[in-house]
Amino acid sequence: MTFLATEIIRTKRDGGLLDAEQIGAFVLGLVDGSWSEGQVAALAMAILLRGMSPEEGVALTRAMTHSGEVLQWLALGAQRPGPVLDKHSTGGVGDKVSLMLAPMLAACGAVVPMISGRGLGHTGGTLDKLQALPGYTIDPPREQMLRVLRDCGCAMVGAGADLAPADRRLYAVRDVTATVESVPLITASILSKKLAAGLQGLVLDVKWGNGAFMATREQAGTLARNLVRVAGGLGLPATALVTDMNQVLGRTAGNALETREAIDFLTGADREPRLLELTLTLAAHALLLGGLATDLGGARQIAGQSLSSGRAAETFARMVAGLGGPRDVLTPGGAAMASAPIQRDLPAPIDGCVAAMDTRALGLAVVTLGGGRQRASDAIDPRVGLSHVLPIGQRVARGDPLLRVHAASAEAADEALRMAATAITIGPTAPSPSPLIDRIVLADDPPDPSAP
Repeated sequence: MTFLATEIIRTKRDGGLLDAEQIGAFVLGLVDGSWSEGQVAALAMAILLRGMSPEEGVALTRAMTHSGEVLQWLALGAQRPGPVLDKHSTGGVGDKVSLMLAPMLAACGAVVPMISGRGLGHTGGTLDKLQALPGYTIDPPREQMLRVLRDCGCAMVGAGADLAPADRRLYAVRDVTATVESVPLITASILSKKLAAGLQGLVLDVKWGNGAFMATREQAGTLARNLVRVAGGLGLPATALVTDMNQVLGRTAGNALETREAIDFLTGADREPRLLELTLTLAAHALLLGGLATDLGGARQIAGQSLSSGRAAETFARMVAGLGGPRDVLTPGGAAMASAPIQRDLPAPIDGCVAAMDTRALGLAVVTLGGGRQRASDAIDPRVGLSHVLPIGQRVARGDPLLRVHAASAEAADEALRMAATAITIGPTAPSPSPLIDRIVLADDPPDPSAP
């Protein structure tokens, strides 16, 4: 049967429901080019304005998953025993959790083929952080990736051209047509790539706040529920955490700086409390999904032991070496990452407490320094960024450093310092702390009657 693009668009424009065949025709049109850019944009806008039913969301995600290769790790030769687990974050400033979480889960007995992405806009990307390590290969040949998975249980790499190709075209259109915020389209974009990676369990970190794409708790909660619901509808057990992104996560923002912080976290040299709490909680829920623990307390203990024993750090080192990076990445100076030539501190203008942070503005400061992209084709300077970022609630005296700017030039440092100075508010008293984890959405939670 032939499905005309105009009729599919008209149906959704008028508030109708699309069946699986119509959705399949749309996804096929994305891949084979039979749908024009204008037609893709029109349907994306109709979905943004009209929404999708749970059944439509499942059908769209399923079709996008199967628009390319769906990996089966045992059939491919990744014979290491253990559940296939992964994590996805909706993006934030200073979010380097994946760098620690993947080796932690692998050290606990999971197989973690973490298909990661690059940064865009004010948020950083896992692949950019890893490429700060000289020689690290984000697109290894299949056999090399399988060898690393067999050896250490995790491999953090990019999505190949055959993995959910429909998503690449749809996302490119959404990015330039103001339809990125559509919950059904975000859900299908995230889950299609994860399902195509052959997972058996997925934890999701859905961020809210002034440094996140979802500005409010309610928006993030809606997305979290939809992600868990659609994943379950496609047979993928998932748990979502709604977490705070109203301040930088950890102490750094910038690719080499975040990678250094992740290495220090794994080795125990420094573990910022909020970063540790989030990483342990995500790890614990992943271990539960994979059947590697029977209760949350036990799962947290197992995850913590992967750090305290050094197993997670050793796993990370083997993964980095196996994918072409430095072989002594855990030793002082072994990561061999270049540092920025200009480093300047931002002094506190008055006595008081760090009362608020415009986290998005700090992320954009990193982009201005050259550490992020405004367009997908932009080159990145891995050396630049922010370090020693003080948390909200920290008491300071006038002149105390609020953060340190790492820049390639004095002019770039001056601009970043100006941006950072307007992004950090000093008040007389510490504000009431915002919870790091706002809520946890489980697959067996009852439906929210107020949810769309």
